[in-house]
Amino acid sequence: MIRWLERIGEPVLGMLEELGRFFYILAQAFLWSFRPPFDRAQWLRQMVRVGVDSIPVVTLTALFTGMVLALQTYRGFERFHAEAYVGSVVALSLTRELAPVLTGLMVAGRVGSSMAAELGTMRVTEQIDALYAMATDPVQYLVVPRVGAALVMLPFLAVVADAVGIVGGWLVAGGLFHANTQQYWRSTFQYLEVNDITSGLIKAAFFGLVLAATGCSKGFYTTGGAEGVGRATTAAVVMASLSILLSDFFLTKILF
Repeated sequence: MIRWLERIGEPVLGMLEELGRFFYILAQAFLWSFRPPFDRAQWLRQMVRVGVDSIPVVTLTALFTGMVLALQTYRGFERFHAEAYVGSVVALSLTRELAPVLTGLMVAGRVGSSMAAELGTMRVTEQIDALYAMATDPVQYLVVPRVGAALVMLPFLAVVADAVGIVGGWLVAGGLFHANTQQYWRSTFQYLEVNDITSGLIKAAFFGLVLAATGCSKGFYTTGGAEGVGRATTAAVVMASLSILLSDFFLTKILF
């Protein structure tokens, strides 16, 4: 009986410990965001790393997502002669759901993993302990710029994904199916409302906060040397991706 309880209790305690570390890092990052000194150079460096350097992978993902979405939608709507609404479906699907979620997942795989690896390496090589010895808070110096950069840059990447995905749908509708391109653009904006765009941006900002805090928390508390860094990197990507997908449901329920 005791062994059975131990088998259940150990993963539960481990999950609660991970949640505690995540919210502790998140709370500390929020508090240190308003305390000087403000390292503007580090902020800009992280914004370029999270935002500008992620544009190619986000653009490619959004382009083919819009193309596939238009391809499937056109084939389906063709059965009951509703091809005129392909642009509306592509635009609403991207702005509300696909652009922020796919952007979050791509950035989590590209940037969240690197955050965990970088901070994990600094932990196992005692560089974080050296920051404490120099009276420098590592959360303010390492975590705050990364979390802030992801929070700020993910909405911009989502806007890029929206635009590129809609253009991808237009390429398929007009180039492959020879549909009326003017009708495509007219239907794209006919049912698109401001709330559809803003809700997607809110989602993207929240996903950026989650993936950055997850990567930083996993890296900040890494143990076990080089092998531990590898485990932390993998866990950061998995946890950030699952958190994005789970929170997406509740955000959709709240925003719509």
